Amino acid sequence: MTAQLPDVTLIKAARLADGLATSSRPGQAVLVRAGRIEAVGPAPELERLAAPGARIVDLGSACLTPGLIDGHTHTSLAGDGRTYAEMFAETDELMVLTGVMNLQKHLTAGITTIREHGARNRVGFALREGLHRGYFGGPRMLVSGRPITCTGGHFHMCNETADGEDAIRRSVRRLFHEGADYIKIMASGGGTTGTDAGRASYTTDELRAAVHEAHHFGLLTAAHCRASESMVRAVEAGIDLMEHAEFLDHDHELRFDPKIAAMMAESGMYVSPTLQAWTRYPRMVDLRARRDAGLSSPAEDSELERLEERAEHRLDVLRRMLDYGMRDRIVPGTDSGPSILAFGHMDYDLQLLVRAGFSPAEALLAATRVSAEALNLDTDIGTIAPGKMADLVAFDGDPTVDAGAFSRVVAVFQAGRRVR
Repeated sequence: MTAQLPDVTLIKAARLADGLATSSRPGQAVLVRAGRIEAVGPAPELERLAAPGARIVDLGSACLTPGLIDGHTHTSLAGDGRTYAEMFAETDELMVLTGVMNLQKHLTAGITTIREHGARNRVGFALREGLHRGYFGGPRMLVSGRPITCTGGHFHMCNETADGEDAIRRSVRRLFHEGADYIKIMASGGGTTGTDAGRASYTTDELRAAVHEAHHFGLLTAAHCRASESMVRAVEAGIDLMEHAEFLDHDHELRFDPKIAAMMAESGMYVSPTLQAWTRYPRMVDLRARRDAGLSSPAEDSELERLEERAEHRLDVLRRMLDYGMRDRIVPGTDSGPSILAFGHMDYDLQLLVRAGFSPAEALLAATRVSAEALNLDTDIGTIAPGKMADLVAFDGDPTVDAGAFSRVVAVFQAGRRVR
């Protein structure tokens, strides 16, 4: 009878950033057994610990880090430039297929965990079940199901409309029993036609009802908040994680309010600023490439200049938030799916964080340890430490000192299995 080889893998890399420190260490290795990290340390020591027959993966000059966590995605939307109306004209079946494609793009880009922030009907649940069954590969998913919204509100086409406290409580209960991992509620308008991003959609009491009911079932809450008044109400209601936080007034102008920032800081909530969504960063990347190659037109150069100004305005708001001690409460989120926000580009958000004042190492911590803490997953993921799931990504270059390395993924491991 042939003996079974142990499910042990030794992964070696020139450098390792563990998600705890703000610098990387040379000559490290990770010993993985049955999908979890057994030991971390100098490669020669771990080579002696590895059982005979263990798989050896040598990543050469790469830097190994925890797998990245994307706090805001819409997996059923293609991010191909179409409007919401055009994307939601698809059948649920096509939305599931779109999600499979998007999940695979994200995983190969080093993103090993995501929050799915709202899909129509049961599409999000179907994608999560497909992953659990091993039908296709992708990041592990936390699914909100259908986002709760008011009549005619942002993402009303997902079909979880609730007006008033009692209806909101029923929605939370329904989503919990369907298997939601957390509750998403649209506290302001957004990009959906007919909604107003500069105005709140729910009262504080309505949001508080959602929080109370979600917490009763052990679920965290996330609120879409573009309008300043929605941000205030979300803080007053005890929302756990605020999405966007754009400080929009009724006239749709972005105006930082120090009183709101102080409220947010005191509340202890986490914030996902979804920077590439506001800045239209993918378009900026394309325009820069054309300009640098000498292919851009005067109109494109003017467009890039306008986008750079817009981005700087948004980044300045985040810089001012950091003055209120929010650095360890920022959760990167790509908002992939709507508009031109294609999957596979967590690097854009991390590079924008650096432009806003984070060091590259701090940006990496935000996308790993801090995000895991925000999602209550830090006992399993977010750092490279014994007992944690072996969700790992390797970069060409050291991302603790070079933000450009976030765009150079060379290997991805999920639960110890190499998927790129």
